[in-house]
Amino acid sequence: MSATAPISPTVAEAPARALVEIRRVRKSFGAHEVLRDVSLAVPEGTVTVLLGPSGSGKSTLLRCINHLETIDGGRIIVDGELIGYRQAGHNIHEMTPKQIARQRRAIGMVFQRFNLFPHLTALENITEAPIGIGGVPRARARARANELLDRVGLAAFAGHYPAQLSGGQQQRVAIARALAMDPKLMLFDEPTSALDPELVGDVLDVMRELARDGMTMIVVTHEIGFARGVADQVVFMDGGVVVEAGRPEDVLDHPQRQRTRNFLESVR
Repeated sequence: MSATAPISPTVAEAPARALVEIRRVRKSFGAHEVLRDVSLAVPEGTVTVLLGPSGSGKSTLLRCINHLETIDGGRIIVDGELIGYRQAGHNIHEMTPKQIARQRRAIGMVFQRFNLFPHLTALENITEAPIGIGGVPRARARARANELLDRVGLAAFAGHYPAQLSGGQQQRVAIARALAMDPKLMLFDEPTSALDPELVGDVLDVMRELARDGMTMIVVTHEIGFARGVADQVVFMDGGVVVEAGRPEDVLDHPQRQRTRNFLESVR
């Protein structure tokens, strides 16, 4: 007689690994402590939105992740690799500019101001880094740039210079430029704050599509609707510390801290 096969118990889906680990990070500008023991984990394939008033440390934290700012203490790890530093025994040494540039290839960043090269077309802005830094053949870089322009809704604007584009269009070119290096992580530092209100939607739509495609993203923004609809994790910062963090519905609708409640009331 054959034995009946046991029924396997339902196994919960394993949580996504942390692509970004921020461990007790400290940063000061002179006597002003901007980040105070900030710790945060960002799972792979998720969107984390950083909220908080001006001066809370959000943008500085983003710049530290890309080593545009050095940290005074703690660790930042992206995809298992210590960012900006190498450890030799018990000592930590800052990497060489060449080593830091290599790490940055995997971390795309979109700034509040678009920072496009004014003398280059949209297509040329996108191909500059893959050709000059990544060594990608020109024809392949141009083909990829055209794909990315189509992805951000600007296929017809490849030959336009930044001065011929609206702010929203320039920001979408900046997103395409960051994607051209095929990053594993995208950082957005208030990408819509410099735009006229009617141009914000197109940029947020591109970011929503990236989120749907599984891009790991950390976004500094005051767009509460975006945070509610797209974020997997919302982090509220103030005074250089993480005041509250959790699911959007928890932090935005049922904040536990009075400081969080006060801030949300001020931006709604």
